[in-house]
Amino acid sequence: MYAGDRPMELPRRSLPVVSAPLPPMVTPVALFMDEDAAFVDEVIAAVQPALLQFHGAERDEWCAQFGRPYLKAIAMGEGADALPRLRAYPGAAGLVLDGHGLGEAGGSGQAFDWSLMPRELGQPVILAGGLHPGNVAEAIRVARPWGVDVSSGIESAPGIKDPERLAAFIAAARAADGYGRGV
Repeated sequence: MYAGDRPMELPRRSLPVVSAPLPPMVTPVALFMDEDAAFVDEVIAAVQPALLQFHGAERDEWCAQFGRPYLKAIAMGEGADALPRLRAYPGAAGLVLDGHGLGEAGGSGQAFDWSLMPRELGQPVILAGGLHPGNVAEAIRVARPWGVDVSSGIESAPGIKDPERLAAFIAAARAADGYGRGV
């Protein structure tokens, strides 16, 4: 994650480590928030991510300039007032709907009203923000997203992922989605 002064930010000196060969079935994603184009290019050259993810005030044209598929995070903290922004990124491979407010950084653990998530968007939608093992099933049932994103909702302490919480999250998400039941 390359996003300013965020707790999950990777320092520039870590680029060689992150760019080491990855095992099969692991897709490298570079996440940015309001970085300059030169830095995004530097990360692309060093890491060769398959996907870019933008979480700031970046516009569709700006995100597209790097010639790679990208996801665009949309701050949903304002509720229905955020809905027009969902159509502002036709070039995005998908949208990440997060619970933080406009202009705020994601990763806050804030949820939003999942019933606001429109069903007729032309892109896959990933639900993020405030998800944890105890609410992910309900979030999936209400919003019917393409996928879910979790970070702080499976942590035992800031930045420390808890394997048991992760397993519980995955089990709840699979159960809500009918995984393994032929649904």
